[in-house]
Amino acid sequence: MKRFFIYIITGSITFLAIRCGSKPQAPNNSDSTLADSNHMKTKTDTVLVLAGINSKGVGRFQNIQLTHPLDEKMVASGKAIYQSKCFACHKLNKEMLVGPGWTDVTDRRTPEWIMNWVTNTKVMLDKDLEAQADMAICLIRMPNQDLTDKQARDVLEFMRKNDGKK
Repeated sequence: MKRFFIYIITGSITFLAIRCGSKPQAPNNSDSTLADSNHMKTKTDTVLVLAGINSKGVGRFQNIQLTHPLDEKMVASGKAIYQSKCFACHKLNKEMLVGPGWTDVTDRRTPEWIMNWVTNTKVMLDKDLEAQADMAICLIRMPNQDLTDKQARDVLEFMRKNDGKK
């Protein structure tokens, strides 16, 4: 059983390391950022579900309703939070600084995973295989930024804007 678990973790980490650099293709419809119930599924989501990994992460966020169009007040608040708490470690492009760049993060991760990550960092690093795979690449644990749920949601909206969502 232990060997099986090691194979799953090793395979997942390898898959994610390869997958991190590529952008999933959006469906042919014009709005690829539909609400949670219609959230774009990627090959990564399918493989992670088959491997028993919860692509929503570990935490209380299981159903995030996205705004369409983007809420510009939330975007502005999220940008201010990014500038005060996130920019020292994360760039807005693909370049890794201390942590990974934010380009395409909303295509690689579900809104629920992102919200659980920024509000529940320690538990995610302890229990979520996707977070552990990211840490294997970055080699540094993200510190808890003590964001409120509203602040985390604003940061998510800013991430969506950074990824070109409308």
